[in-house]
Amino acid sequence: MENKGFSITLRIWKQASAESEGSFQVYKIDNVIADMSFLEMLDVLNEKLLKEGKEPVAVESDCREGICGCCGLVINGDVHGPDEHSTVCQLHMRRFRDGDVITIEPFRASSFPHIKDLVIDRSALDKIIAAGGYISANAGSAPEANSLPVNKPLAEKAMDAAACIGCGACVAACPNSAAMLFTGAKISHLALLPQGGPERHLRALNMVKAMDSLGFGNCSNEYECEAVCPKEIKISNIARMNREFLKANFLSEEEIEK
Repeated sequence: MENKGFSITLRIWKQASAESEGSFQVYKIDNVIADMSFLEMLDVLNEKLLKEGKEPVAVESDCREGICGCCGLVINGDVHGPDEHSTVCQLHMRRFRDGDVITIEPFRASSFPHIKDLVIDRSALDKIIAAGGYISANAGSAPEANSLPVNKPLAEKAMDAAACIGCGACVAACPNSAAMLFTGAKISHLALLPQGGPERHLRALNMVKAMDSLGFGNCSNEYECEAVCPKEIKISNIARMNREFLKANFLSEEEIEK
């Protein structure tokens, strides 16, 4: 049986640049197929606009498999849309009905400057990583997996934290635009492993300092970040980050650099 399409109305935030004023523009799109992903639907819209000689909507995407974290949108007020713990590229049009009006806008956070339309600059997250989210010691080639001196519970916690894809949904959902879940996950996954031990104190100090300098807010335990995280990163990583940061503040410079 033929899969009959339906019609929707899109209210999309259009803004030529960070310096210009933006507004919602209305687009009507027909023959939407339920099995389309949300991004495929936007592709169809942009093809239609190009054929009509109009400017397409700028939107960022890459892997379309829920891995890269590029497709950051707020859909009808929900970060990444109505599906729980997923990205926009994993959202399908079967979640909508004929005649629906869908409002689409970019993440709103002062630390994520606007570029154009639905595209924002999330390089602030990269700057937090550059401040210490790495291991600088040369550990050589990977040993046989079963020979790693890491107990299973710690390895699982580290892997859970390392699953963060840096999409920024936690920042967009937080009323304070905090990046503490992101930073906590990046600090946690290295602090839990023996390879991350030598630099753990300096790492916590530098990454938290970078996070604060970039204008992100502070955590007020709203749990919105955990609720929208596509990889289900737990807020317990924020508590671990705070412990790592406090420990580092009680140490002398000599002890930190040991």
